[in-house]
Amino acid sequence: MDLHDYADVAENYDNYISIIDNTPDFLDFYLDCAKRYGQGAIIDIACGTGAVLLPLAEQGYDIDGTDLSEAMVEVSKRKAAEKGLHLNIFAADMTDFQAERKYALAIIARSGFMHLTSPALQRKALVNIRENLLPNGMLTLNTFAPDVHTQYRQVNTTPEDYSFRLEYTNRNGQRERIYNAISYNPEMQVMFGNWKFETLDGEGNVTATRIRPLQMRQTYRTEMEYLVELSGFTVVDVYADYRKTPAANGNFIWVLRRT
Repeated sequence: MDLHDYADVAENYDNYISIIDNTPDFLDFYLDCAKRYGQGAIIDIACGTGAVLLPLAEQGYDIDGTDLSEAMVEVSKRKAAEKGLHLNIFAADMTDFQAERKYALAIIARSGFMHLTSPALQRKALVNIRENLLPNGMLTLNTFAPDVHTQYRQVNTTPEDYSFRLEYTNRNGQRERIYNAISYNPEMQVMFGNWKFETLDGEGNVTATRIRPLQMRQTYRTEMEYLVELSGFTVVDVYADYRKTPAANGNFIWVLRRT
Protein backbone atom coordinates (compact mmCIF):
# COMPACT_ATOMS: atom_id res chain seq x y z
CA MET A 1 0.00 0.00 0.00
CA ASP A 2 1.00 3.62 -0.51
CA LEU A 3 0.67 6.62 1.78
CA HIS A 4 -2.39 7.89 -0.08
CA ASP A 5 -4.35 4.63 0.16
CA TYR A 6 -5.20 5.25 3.80
CA ALA A 7 -8.47 6.94 4.77
CA ASP A 8 -6.80 9.00 7.53
CA VAL A 9 -4.31 10.42 5.02
CA ALA A 10 -7.04 11.23 2.51
CA GLU A 11 -9.21 12.92 5.12
CA ASN A 12 -6.36 15.13 6.34
CA TYR A 13 -4.50 15.64 3.05
CA ASP A 14 -5.88 19.12 2.36
CA ASN A 15 -4.89 20.25 5.84
CA TYR A 16 -1.18 19.58 5.41
CA ILE A 17 -0.47 19.63 1.67
CA SER A 18 -1.02 23.41 1.58
CA ILE A 19 1.89 23.72 4.04
CA ILE A 20 4.17 21.36 2.10
CA ASP A 21 3.32 22.76 -1.33
CA ASN A 22 2.07 26.33 -1.14
CA THR A 23 3.33 27.43 -4.56
CA PRO A 24 1.06 30.34 -5.54
CA ASP A 25 1.41 29.62 -9.27
CA PHE A 26 0.30 25.99 -8.96
CA LEU A 27 -3.34 26.46 -9.91
CA ASP A 28 -2.65 29.25 -12.41
CA PHE A 29 -0.46 26.84 -14.38
CA TYR A 30 -3.25 24.30 -14.78
CA LEU A 31 -5.86 26.94 -15.51
CA ASP A 32 -3.62 28.16 -18.33
CA CYS A 33 -3.19 24.59 -19.61
CA ALA A 34 -6.97 24.17 -19.61
CA LYS A 35 -7.42 27.44 -21.48
CA ARG A 36 -4.80 26.49 -24.07
CA TYR A 37 -5.52 22.80 -24.55
CA GLY A 38 -8.75 21.86 -22.77
CA GLN A 39 -11.32 22.85 -25.38
CA GLY A 40 -12.81 19.40 -25.16
CA ALA A 41 -12.94 17.06 -22.21
CA ILE A 42 -10.17 17.11 -19.58
CA ILE A 43 -9.15 14.31 -17.23
CA ASP A 44 -7.32 14.91 -13.96
CA ILE A 45 -5.32 11.72 -13.31
CA ALA A 46 -4.15 11.07 -9.74
CA CYS A 47 -6.63 13.80 -8.84
CA GLY A 48 -6.27 13.22 -5.11
CA THR A 49 -8.74 15.33 -3.17
CA GLY A 50 -9.46 17.61 -6.12
CA ALA A 51 -6.88 20.42 -5.89
CA VAL A 52 -6.94 20.85 -9.69
CA LEU A 53 -10.15 19.01 -10.56
CA LEU A 54 -12.57 21.13 -8.54
CA PRO A 55 -11.27 24.63 -9.44
CA LEU A 56 -11.27 23.73 -13.15
CA ALA A 57 -14.80 22.39 -12.86
CA GLU A 58 -15.86 25.60 -11.10
CA GLN A 59 -14.40 27.55 -14.03
CA GLY A 60 -16.75 25.66 -16.34
CA TYR A 61 -14.36 23.13 -17.85
CA ASP A 62 -15.70 19.70 -18.76
CA ILE A 63 -13.47 17.58 -16.54
CA ASP A 64 -13.38 14.08 -15.06
CA GLY A 65 -11.18 12.86 -12.22
CA THR A 66 -9.55 9.56 -11.40
CA ASP A 67 -7.19 8.29 -8.71
CA LEU A 68 -5.80 4.92 -7.69
CA SER A 69 -6.73 5.61 -4.07
CA GLU A 70 -10.39 4.95 -3.36
CA ALA A 71 -10.00 6.95 -0.14
CA MET A 72 -8.88 10.01 -2.11
CA VAL A 73 -11.70 9.55 -4.62
CA GLU A 74 -14.30 9.50 -1.85
CA VAL A 75 -12.98 12.76 -0.40
CA SER A 76 -12.96 14.36 -3.86
CA LYS A 77 -16.54 13.21 -4.51
CA ARG A 78 -17.70 14.63 -1.20
CA LYS A 79 -16.06 17.99 -1.85
CA ALA A 80 -17.58 18.13 -5.33
CA ALA A 81 -21.04 17.41 -3.95
CA GLU A 82 -20.62 20.12 -1.31
CA LYS A 83 -19.89 22.59 -4.11
CA GLY A 84 -22.90 21.42 -6.12
CA LEU A 85 -20.68 19.94 -8.84
CA HIS A 86 -21.82 16.79 -10.63
CA LEU A 87 -18.56 15.21 -11.76
CA ASN A 88 -17.40 11.81 -12.96
CA ILE A 89 -14.76 10.87 -10.39
CA PHE A 90 -13.67 7.25 -10.32
CA ALA A 91 -11.02 4.99 -8.84
CA ALA A 92 -8.65 3.54 -11.44
CA ASP A 93 -5.02 2.77 -12.18
CA MET A 94 -3.42 5.18 -14.66
CA THR A 95 -1.67 2.24 -16.31
CA ASP A 96 -4.84 0.51 -17.50
CA PHE A 97 -7.99 2.65 -17.08
CA GLN A 98 -10.35 2.97 -20.05
CA ALA A 99 -12.60 6.01 -19.96
CA GLU A 100 -15.95 6.24 -21.73
CA ARG A 101 -14.73 9.15 -23.85
CA LYS A 102 -11.54 10.69 -25.22
CA TYR A 103 -9.89 13.76 -23.74
CA ALA A 104 -8.23 16.83 -25.19
CA LEU A 105 -6.07 17.26 -22.10
CA ALA A 106 -4.82 14.96 -19.35
CA ILE A 107 -3.29 16.38 -16.17
CA ILE A 108 -1.11 14.56 -13.65
CA ALA A 109 -0.30 17.19 -11.04
CA ARG A 110 2.34 17.22 -8.32
CA SER A 111 3.98 13.80 -7.81
CA GLY A 112 1.27 11.54 -9.24
CA PHE A 113 3.39 10.12 -12.07
CA MET A 114 6.36 9.55 -9.78
CA HIS A 115 4.46 6.94 -7.78
CA LEU A 116 5.06 4.59 -10.71
CA THR A 117 8.21 2.86 -9.49
CA SER A 118 9.64 1.32 -12.67
CA PRO A 119 10.24 2.40 -16.29
CA ALA A 120 7.90 -0.38 -17.41
CA LEU A 121 5.03 1.01 -15.33
CA GLN A 122 5.80 4.55 -16.46
CA ARG A 123 5.71 3.54 -20.12
CA LYS A 124 2.54 1.49 -19.59
CA ALA A 125 0.85 4.53 -18.07
CA LEU A 126 1.95 6.86 -20.87
CA VAL A 127 0.80 4.45 -23.57
CA ASN A 128 -2.54 3.96 -21.83
CA ILE A 129 -3.09 7.69 -21.31
CA ARG A 130 -2.27 8.25 -24.99
CA GLU A 131 -5.06 5.83 -25.92
CA ASN A 132 -7.50 7.89 -23.85
CA LEU A 133 -6.58 11.14 -25.61
CA LEU A 134 -7.97 12.67 -28.77
CA PRO A 135 -5.62 13.03 -31.78
CA ASN A 136 -3.10 15.75 -30.86
CA GLY A 137 -4.33 15.56 -27.27
CA MET A 138 -2.10 17.00 -24.55
CA LEU A 139 -0.65 15.62 -21.33
CA THR A 140 1.15 17.48 -18.55
CA LEU A 141 2.98 15.73 -15.73
CA ASN A 142 5.76 16.34 -13.22
CA THR A 143 9.02 14.50 -12.54
CA PHE A 144 12.22 15.23 -10.73
CA ALA A 145 15.69 13.91 -11.45
CA PRO A 146 18.11 12.21 -9.06
CA ASP A 147 20.34 14.65 -7.20
CA VAL A 148 23.73 13.35 -6.07
CA HIS A 149 23.74 15.27 -2.77
CA THR A 150 20.25 14.13 -1.83
CA GLN A 151 21.09 10.59 -2.97
CA TYR A 152 24.10 10.44 -0.68
CA ARG A 153 22.05 11.51 2.31
CA GLN A 154 19.15 9.18 1.55
CA VAL A 155 21.30 6.12 0.77
CA ASN A 156 22.60 6.44 4.32
CA THR A 157 19.12 6.84 5.83
CA THR A 158 17.04 3.94 7.08
CA PRO A 159 13.22 3.87 6.99
CA GLU A 160 13.30 4.46 10.76
CA ASP A 161 15.52 7.59 10.72
CA TYR A 162 12.71 10.10 11.07
CA SER A 163 13.10 13.83 10.54
CA PHE A 164 10.48 16.40 11.54
CA ARG A 165 8.55 17.72 8.52
CA LEU A 166 5.75 19.92 9.81
CA GLU A 167 2.97 20.46 12.32
CA TYR A 168 -0.64 21.04 11.28
CA THR A 169 -4.20 20.83 12.59
CA ASN A 170 -6.07 17.74 11.45
CA ARG A 171 -9.69 17.43 10.34
CA ASN A 172 -10.80 16.85 13.93
CA GLY A 173 -9.13 20.03 15.17
CA GLN A 174 -6.21 18.17 16.77
CA ARG A 175 -2.56 19.09 16.40
CA GLU A 176 -0.49 16.56 14.50
CA ARG A 177 3.20 16.36 13.70
CA ILE A 178 4.51 14.70 10.56
CA TYR A 179 7.93 13.09 10.34
CA ASN A 180 9.40 11.19 7.42
CA ALA A 181 12.29 8.80 6.89
CA ILE A 182 13.26 8.46 3.23
CA SER A 183 15.88 6.07 1.86
CA TYR A 184 17.05 5.73 -1.73
CA ASN A 185 17.79 2.77 -3.99
CA PRO A 186 20.19 4.12 -6.66
CA GLU A 187 19.85 1.05 -8.87
CA MET A 188 16.07 1.43 -9.13
CA GLN A 189 16.10 5.25 -8.69
CA VAL A 190 13.38 4.80 -6.08
CA MET A 191 12.87 6.77 -2.90
CA PHE A 192 11.21 4.65 -0.24
CA GLY A 193 10.39 4.98 3.40
CA ASN A 194 7.71 5.95 5.88
CA TRP A 195 5.74 8.95 7.05
CA LYS A 196 4.90 9.08 10.73
CA PHE A 197 1.88 11.00 12.02
CA GLU A 198 1.74 11.83 15.74
CA THR A 199 -1.51 13.14 17.24
CA LEU A 200 -1.05 15.47 20.21
CA ASP A 201 -3.27 16.39 23.12
CA GLY A 202 -3.71 19.93 24.47
CA GLU A 203 -0.48 19.66 26.48
CA GLY A 204 1.59 18.43 23.55
CA ASN A 205 1.68 14.77 24.59
CA VAL A 206 1.56 12.12 21.85
CA THR A 207 -1.73 10.23 22.07
CA ALA A 208 -1.58 8.25 18.82
CA THR A 209 0.97 7.32 16.15
CA ARG A 210 0.39 6.13 12.59
CA ILE A 211 3.04 4.90 10.13
CA ARG A 212 2.32 5.15 6.40
CA PRO A 213 4.67 3.95 3.60
CA LEU A 214 5.65 5.89 0.48
CA GLN A 215 7.60 5.11 -2.70
CA MET A 216 8.47 7.45 -5.58
CA ARG A 217 10.74 7.06 -8.59
CA GLN A 218 13.16 9.72 -9.80
CA THR A 219 13.76 10.01 -13.55
CA TYR A 220 16.63 11.63 -15.43
CA ARG A 221 15.66 14.17 -18.06
CA THR A 222 17.20 12.23 -20.98
CA GLU A 223 15.58 9.04 -19.74
CA MET A 224 12.21 10.78 -19.68
CA GLU A 225 12.68 12.21 -23.18
CA TYR A 226 13.29 8.72 -24.59
CA LEU A 227 10.35 7.32 -22.62
CA VAL A 228 8.05 10.04 -23.97
CA GLU A 229 9.10 9.31 -27.55
CA LEU A 230 8.72 5.53 -27.15
CA SER A 231 5.22 6.05 -25.72
CA GLY A 232 3.92 8.10 -28.64
CA PHE A 233 4.33 11.68 -27.44
CA THR A 234 6.43 14.67 -28.37
CA VAL A 235 7.71 17.27 -25.92
CA VAL A 236 6.06 20.66 -26.45
CA ASP A 237 7.53 22.39 -23.38
CA VAL A 238 9.41 21.48 -20.21
CA TYR A 239 9.58 23.86 -17.28
CA ALA A 240 11.40 24.06 -13.98
CA ASP A 241 8.40 25.43 -12.07
CA TYR A 242 4.82 26.62 -12.36
CA ARG A 243 5.99 30.06 -13.41
CA LYS A 244 7.26 28.40 -16.62
CA THR A 245 10.92 29.01 -15.96
CA PRO A 246 12.91 27.08 -18.60
CA ALA A 247 13.97 23.70 -17.26
CA ALA A 248 17.55 23.10 -16.17
CA ASN A 249 18.15 20.24 -13.74
CA GLY A 250 16.05 18.93 -10.89
CA ASN A 251 12.29 19.52 -11.16
CA PHE A 252 10.54 19.14 -14.49
CA ILE A 253 7.00 19.99 -15.56
CA TRP A 254 6.39 18.34 -18.92
CA VAL A 255 3.87 19.41 -21.54
CA LEU A 256 3.45 16.64 -24.11
CA ARG A 257 1.43 16.16 -27.29
CA ARG A 258 0.10 12.86 -28.55
CA THR A 259 1.67 11.94 -31.89
